[in-house]
Amino acid sequence: MRREEYEVSVDDEVRSSLQIPMRAILLRGADIGSRPEVSEGFVSKVREEVRRRHTLESIKSDRIFRAYRDFYWRIGIDPTKVRPSSEALVRRMLQNKPIPRINPFVDVCNLVSALTSITFSVLDFRKLWGSLRLTWSKEGEPFLGIGFTKTETLTGRKLVMRDNYGVVSIYPYRDSERTKVDRSTRDVLIVLCGVTGIRPDDLLEAEIKLLEAIETELFR
Repeated sequence: MRREEYEVSVDDEVRSSLQIPMRAILLRGADIGSRPEVSEGFVSKVREEVRRRHTLESIKSDRIFRAYRDFYWRIGIDPTKVRPSSEALVRRMLQNKPIPRINPFVDVCNLVSALTSITFSVLDFRKLWGSLRLTWSKEGEPFLGIGFTKTETLTGRKLVMRDNYGVVSIYPYRDSERTKVDRSTRDVLIVLCGVTGIRPDDLLEAEIKLLEAIETELFR
């Protein structure tokens, strides 16, 4: 597997109104179909660490979760109805609910997301049409999220990542069915989704932990 830096461009209209720290890495040769399942030992380790750090009450005051929640309110999303994905994973662990198992690569990303509180957007690089950019959605454009059967019609005020074909992610909480990672994926693009209040060092720390977990769990 080879790691490459990747830059998601930010439209001027977005940049003028929001501070969006991001990191993105391209992992070539991830070859998800040949990767082993995530070990139960790693799952248990993450669960234990999450329980050590959080309770259902303390989540409300966690700096990173609070940053995502505040950002959701700012862009018109109610975070009590649509929770930040990292927070939703932590809540499931604290409630002793099972963690969704998708495929080895997505599973590792989900576990590290819970561990670091950072939300990841995980895309199949070979399904992208051209480069990625962060923009506002266009009134009436379609979007089909992963696991959904019905296409959503977007308003003009959704913050999205798009390629030359269309929207690949509603930032920072839902990726597209079109670019999802599956067992046939060879090259993976991971965007570490920051928002106002999340520090660049938070994203760098999450990236380091993610790469360590991928190497340890998927290339063992």
